[in-house]
Amino acid sequence: MNAVTDTQLSYDALCAFLYAEARALDDRRFDDWIQFYHPDCPFWMPAWDDYDTLTEDPANEMSLIYYPNRGGIEDRVFRIKTDRSSATSLPEPRTGHNITNVEVLGREGTKTHLRFNWMTHNYRYATTDTYWGTSFYTVDVASGAPLITSKKVILKNDRIHHVIDVYHI
Repeated sequence: MNAVTDTQLSYDALCAFLYAEARALDDRRFDDWIQFYHPDCPFWMPAWDDYDTLTEDPANEMSLIYYPNRGGIEDRVFRIKTDRSSATSLPEPRTGHNITNVEVLGREGTKTHLRFNWMTHNYRYATTDTYWGTSFYTVDVASGAPLITSKKVILKNDRIHHVIDVYHI
């Protein structure tokens, strides 16, 4: 992540930031991946309810993933790296993240609100699975380097045959 000299990132710099985050996941560099997140960043993937509507309250409704801050993300990475989770994938899956249709939804001071589509291919046990969806990020450069201060992931194919993890999305 490069230092920022202005209060906003250019569109190209925002895209490069998103690509670098995805590459850290694909390369399984989880300690580097964590550094893309502000300590107070919520990471939320709501679930679809019985009426095909997304849940709206992670504290009171079902979520596929919810961490109220980076501490939850750090705990998940610790579990992945130390095999201390039933969701840990052995052998480790190979992933390829693809990001498209990056849109700047708005800017406020040092913050930029983004929306983009993504698709991830996951290979494990001679099987390739595909996940896709839309993500909403807030990226802030107030600290001098871009950091994700809010992340909401909408998984469009939520009917999956195994546990979903942070590297799938």
